[in-house]
Amino acid sequence: MDSKRVLMPIPTYGFDPTEVSIPWKLLSSKGIDVVFATPQGQQAEADRLMLKGERLGVWKPILKARQDAVLAYAQMQNNDAFKSPIAYGDLNAEDYDGIVLPGGHDKAMKEYLESTALQSLVVEFFRQNKPVGAICHGVVLAARSVDPSTKRSVIFDYNTTALLKSQEMTAYQMTRWWLKDYYLTYPEITVEDEVKSVLSQESQFQQGPTPLLRDDMAHLGRGFVVKDRNYVSARWPGDAHVFSLTLIEMLEG
Repeated sequence: MDSKRVLMPIPTYGFDPTEVSIPWKLLSSKGIDVVFATPQGQQAEADRLMLKGERLGVWKPILKARQDAVLAYAQMQNNDAFKSPIAYGDLNAEDYDGIVLPGGHDKAMKEYLESTALQSLVVEFFRQNKPVGAICHGVVLAARSVDPSTKRSVIFDYNTTALLKSQEMTAYQMTRWWLKDYYLTYPEITVEDEVKSVLSQESQFQQGPTPLLRDDMAHLGRGFVVKDRNYVSARWPGDAHVFSLTLIEMLEG
């Protein structure tokens, strides 16, 4: 049987290291090929603030990527697919069995979140009923992917979660004196509010339990995802393990 191929588009800079490296590591461990894509086909780099804790001050132990994700990212940097990504414009949904949409806070994420090429691609994955996984700001990309035949977001009638407004605003208030609006990718609207705005009913947005501790393979109960048909969503890096395992089940099922 041919191995599964999963696409993971990312921006040139600024993606969250956990939300990319943990899915990559767990998918790869199951023999699933992860193909990376960037705007111009150039090798990408994670958000240095999240990766190294630069300028996070006293909140570094809480906000920085955990060491297991840092190690996974270092391994991923040596992966041939990561070093030689495909350009957004050369992507075709027919070539992949599923897609992963990671997130990140840095303003550089906008080239990914606002890419019309990626939005059209996400529509095709939904049309073909292929597994779609979106975590944190990646749900914004799904929310902005409007099917021309319905004039509605592809997640219009799906249950979903995403980065919570409470999480986004707490991180902003904790760091705004020196990081300004770093934690507000779009200062005019939170991730939760934008995602809710494209849904048929706000009740489709599920917050889950209070996100305090990050999950790992020994503590999967700390993670939270919402699975609805071919779509699974998660809120933050603390959900990355259960998010990845759920996506694997969807791909193998």
